[in-house]
Amino acid sequence: MASSKNQYELTYVISGVVKQNQIDDIVRSITQYVEGNGGEIIEVDEWGNQRLAYEIDKKRSGYYVNMYFRAPGDLIPKVERQMQINDDILRYLSLRMDAKMIRHYEKQKKRAARKAEEEAAAAAEAEAEAEEESDE
Repeated sequence: MASSKNQYELTYVISGVVKQNQIDDIVRSITQYVEGNGGEIIEVDEWGNQRLAYEIDKKRSGYYVNMYFRAPGDLIPKVERQMQINDDILRYLSLRMDAKMIRHYEKQKKRAARKAEEEAAAAAEAEAEAEEESDE
């Protein structure tokens, strides 16, 4: 029997003292774990190093990663267990997205795409003006 897939948002914080290649390995391993167990990744958004709101395990900064994916509900405890085992992951939070959260996520993506288009058009226009001035 095929179980239905829900959409999830998973945010986790990797210790700020971990080197970049180790961070990449952790992000890749979590992504592969989700995909290997019946999930489909929508987006992995790496926010980078940020100061923590409060000290965790005597660490003041962490590397934030936000992942959106679709998966059956029984995968979530397995993913959380993988994160709990990894000593480099300080905190994690997984949320099942309801209809309102999904609409908000889609609006954000459309807004970001529209902004990128506007910036690309403005850059192209500035480049065309610069060419005109150099031709004169």
